Amino acid sequence: MSQNIFDDPTFFEGYRQLREGANFNDLLEQPAMNALLPPLDGARVLDIGCGYGRNCLAFSEVAQHVDGVDISVRMLNVARKENCAGNISYHEMDMADISTLPGSYDLIYSSLAFHYCLDFPRLMKDCHDLLKEGGVLLFSQENPITTCARNTDNRYVRDEEGNTFFKVADYQDEGERHVRWFVDDVVHQHRKFSSIVHDIASAGLILTDCVEPCPDKSAIKKLPGLARELIKPSFIIFKCIRKETTK
Repeated sequence: MSQNIFDDPTFFEGYRQLREGANFNDLLEQPAMNALLPPLDGARVLDIGCGYGRNCLAFSEVAQHVDGVDISVRMLNVARKENCAGNISYHEMDMADISTLPGSYDLIYSSLAFHYCLDFPRLMKDCHDLLKEGGVLLFSQENPITTCARNTDNRYVRDEEGNTFFKVADYQDEGERHVRWFVDDVVHQHRKFSSIVHDIASAGLILTDCVEPCPDKSAIKKLPGLARELIKPSFIIFKCIRKETTK
């Protein structure tokens, strides 16, 4: 079972405050994800790790039906209160259990949740099986460059000339990473880029696009901390399709 850190009261409150201000999600990751969305008119959509349900509500404006899945009761309580619609169904569920969902989908979407997944090959296979032929899997996660190091202290260094660099360590050593983010011992899973691509392909999905979002000048002006994204990327986005059977 995936770690349910979002139901920790301290973590939940810290994350809520983060999302209410200028943040990396809204200024960097979400614009890049939106640019890769397929047409959703009349579509059936599954949002894995739907959180507050904001994307579910946006999808529901054109989609036929949206299923939002999240392991966090606190997140889903907000979603059902603030981002509900007649064609949205929210499910308290670990992403490891999505194979139990009925029906199939034109789009499976996930924003910054898959780096919590314990069994990524199985997740890719489940997504493949839940997609209609020609359906799209679009997901973002923490970039492997960001997740790789076991010791996350002092990752940025400067040389004698004042140039800033990001230290990469433990990249080939895949597995759990325990970090502090609002609280101690938040567990992420580190996977190499090649492992992610291999698992996508092994599941029978076709990778059609891959993006490492980079902020523009207007985003950096709103949130100066985004300038460090020019040194190393925090996120990576994959767009895949389920191959259509030749008739």
